[in-house]
Amino acid sequence: MSQRRILLLEDDESIRATVEEFLQVRSFEVVACATCQEAKEAFWRSRPDAAVCDYSLPDGNGLEILSFIKSADPMIPVVLLTAHGTIELAVNALKMGADNFLTKPVELTALEVVIERALETRRSRQKQAVSNLRQRRENLDPFVGPSAAIAKLCEQTRKLAATDRPILIQGETGTGKTVLARWTHVNGPRSSEAFVDLNCASFSRELLETELFGHEKGAFTGAVSSKPGLFEVAHNGTIFLDEIGDVDLQIQPKLLKVLEEKQFRRVGEVRDRFADVRLIAATHQDLAKAVAENRFRGDLYFRISTIPIRVPALRERKEDIPFLADIILGNTARELGRKDLRLAPSTKQKVQEYPWPGNIRELRNVLERAAILSESDEILPSDLAFEPAVAGSQHPFDSSMTLTAVEKAFIELVLREEGGKVSTAATRLGMPKSSLYQKIKEYQITVGKS
Repeated sequence: MSQRRILLLEDDESIRATVEEFLQVRSFEVVACATCQEAKEAFWRSRPDAAVCDYSLPDGNGLEILSFIKSADPMIPVVLLTAHGTIELAVNALKMGADNFLTKPVELTALEVVIERALETRRSRQKQAVSNLRQRRENLDPFVGPSAAIAKLCEQTRKLAATDRPILIQGETGTGKTVLARWTHVNGPRSSEAFVDLNCASFSRELLETELFGHEKGAFTGAVSSKPGLFEVAHNGTIFLDEIGDVDLQIQPKLLKVLEEKQFRRVGEVRDRFADVRLIAATHQDLAKAVAENRFRGDLYFRISTIPIRVPALRERKEDIPFLADIILGNTARELGRKDLRLAPSTKQKVQEYPWPGNIRELRNVLERAAILSESDEILPSDLAFEPAVAGSQHPFDSSMTLTAVEKAFIELVLREEGGKVSTAATRLGMPKSSLYQKIKEYQITVGKS
């Protein structure tokens, strides 16, 4: 871990030396200055994590430096020191963004506590900012575009959002099923409660069971303490189970029980617990086929599929693609600080004509890559880097293909690109290796070295 860097602005040489030595002993890196001008120059050179500034200075005052720092980076905490503190001065400083206001002579241990708390607050703000940015990137409006397919989805979802029944969202990988689930929760009767999501394909049977239902201390090796499950966390709210088709058959009865009876047991527990949740499930699989093949329980399927919704693939809503591309590129441009970034008309046409087997997720990846690598403000067709084999003729994805045919073709494509290595192909496809082996067997795909 790198040292925390503190900008120390104090014109009294003895006080400056004392505070600097104290902070250095506490493992801070200190950049010490005596004037406002020195502090401004040092700020750009060192980019501190926090600043401690005296109020009265030879060429200005602490409020000026406070304003300068907050204009440059609002996240950097600033602590002001003064020998002549007044309530009015303290109020003004806090209004301008000071994180604390201390009077001299300052107790050094108290100053250390104030700095540590300010840095912790900064870390929390940064994490929240990153989380908000990620959410804005990932949570596109699920109803962008003028297509009839998206208009139908919008009309259906708006009606269903007001109910409290389970919803099954079907659609190919990358179409935005999670975005639609979150929108349904936010616009539903439980919007003020928790929204908890889990990708069921990411866990083994044992881990998935403890994630969903929790476990008691000593329930298995390594269970050193009790752990609540997601159904407890989501009580009164919504739980979104993505790729529910990958839930193990041994867990499905417990899932059915909590949906029908609102009762469940933690792993290793003998009494029932209560959880009232709304379930939204999603899958790219044909669950009816899975039921027929005894890979999914029929009673659970009928319980969760009362209200099915299908999210159309991008190739089924081509007129929406330019609108989605503009939004995605706009978000990326803001992240990169390139507000003039745009798609050339010929690029929009190429983007619209491409079949997008990876749907919105693939569209985002292609546009973000182009935005990062392009040196011009206008993204040209030559800036778009599609997967070579996908863009070629070996697997001509088009709207005449069934979902099953597209899935089989895409798995074959990824396996070939990975030289027949199932483990790396599974990672790229975002599914467990066991699920990929199941698909290989189901589609009778020959796995060979390229």
